[in-house]
Amino acid sequence: MLEKENIFCSKSHEYVCEQDGNCYIGLTDYAVEQLGDIVFVEMPEVGSHYAKGEIFGTVESVKAASELYMPVSGTVEAINEDLIEKPELLNEVAFNEIWLIKISADAYQQDVADLLGYDEYKEEVE
Repeated sequence: MLEKENIFCSKSHEYVCEQDGNCYIGLTDYAVEQLGDIVFVEMPEVGSHYAKGEIFGTVESVKAASELYMPVSGTVEAINEDLIEKPELLNEVAFNEIWLIKISADAYQQDVADLLGYDEYKEEVE
């Protein structure tokens, strides 16, 4: 489980969390709630590099499709394979227990400087 005090959120509703030397990127609980039943997740290829703000994938629900934006720059080290076969896990598991991709960040501390801490993000979206 990712520690909420280490989670930073973008205004486009992705989160990033550095834990044990790894950077995990996923969807916030607010995003999952707004999307509804998630039926498909398009993931990037391992080894792909993205700049902060670039689109790295798509998530589709019965309500809508939404692009996923990189909250920090980095190279994709792994994707959560479970979500390819069972995208509904995003609805079934607490957001800080499921991630989309794991990356090696280029400049983590610099990139998260303009993101919101989890508590601050929750205040803004409520």
